[in-house]
Amino acid sequence: MTLKVYGIKNCDTMKKTFSFLEGRGISFEFIDYKKQAPSVELLQEFLTKTTLESLINRQGTTYKKLNEEQKEALKSKSTAMPILMSQPSMLKRPLISYPDGSLTLGFVVYQISAKLP
Repeated sequence: MTLKVYGIKNCDTMKKTFSFLEGRGISFEFIDYKKQAPSVELLQEFLTKTTLESLINRQGTTYKKLNEEQKEALKSKSTAMPILMSQPSMLKRPLISYPDGSLTLGFVVYQISAKLP
């Protein structure tokens, strides 16, 4: 299993992540949510390793544009899945999946560094 980086290519945080990994000679597979929306299975896999609360980017404009009913729906896995699949910009970026199966969410240098060889 290789390092997988999930996100949106034009996001500034993603650009920092790419530079960080490339600067350390780390090869990775990039999965762009805009080109390949996350499936229910992928989201469920993420949720075996993190919480729904941690997975959602509540600071982004996509989340802020939601109405109160949609925001409430994001509190339950069953009702959050369709929203996250149709609006993957609400997922924290980057989401990095490591060869050992663990994840990191967001560009937190010390957390990412601790997982790298």
